[in-house]
Amino acid sequence: MLSALVVDADPADRARIARLLMLTGWAVHEAAGSREALAMTRRLDLDLVVAGLDGPAGDGPALLRRLRMAGCRAHLLVVTDEATAEARRAALAAGALACLPRTTGAELLLDCLRRRVAPPAVEPADGSSVAPGAELPRDDLDADVMDHLQELYTRALPDRLTAITDGARTGDTTAVAWASTTLAGTSAQLGHPEVAAVCRAIASDARRGILAHHLVAELHAVAGA
Repeated sequence: MLSALVVDADPADRARIARLLMLTGWAVHEAAGSREALAMTRRLDLDLVVAGLDGPAGDGPALLRRLRMAGCRAHLLVVTDEATAEARRAALAAGALACLPRTTGAELLLDCLRRRVAPPAVEPADGSSVAPGAELPRDDLDADVMDHLQELYTRALPDRLTAITDGARTGDTTAVAWASTTLAGTSAQLGHPEVAAVCRAIASDARRGILAHHLVAELHAVAGA
């Protein structure tokens, strides 16, 4: 059984990712901060570390570098609230295989794990064989995963927009805030800043009990729906 460590200061976020991994057959350990994560790394033979880079649990890319210095040979995957290009570059430079929005859906996370941690066998142009699980060049892996994430984003976008619209129509501010925050995170990570900005504005209003219908209409316009 493959083993994973989930590092995140937020118990709810940590538990959500841990449950996803356990449901797909991983043996999962949890850590709330860097010190605990490093201690577990020294005594466990881990295959994967999923680390939240925001707040005291992650300490940014420094945690990833400290894990490597401590002898951790696991694949590193990070999640972050502010999924900016700078955050992604910093995470990848520190050794992460990918940097995903904290609000990423289960399908995106599990698909990334399938592709990164256990990639399928490939046949190079020179005819030699590459065994399953062998590493492809990082740039090729990153481009491949990002292309697939864009495809999944496009496929999921209509349902995300419908959830926001239906919540606004029925006056469900909690549903609007949650759906808007989720879409904002994935949109920021995958290069759709206008969609992310409008979603953040909708979520901010919804958390204050305000349903900004004009912003919902604007969201459909910027999303091309």
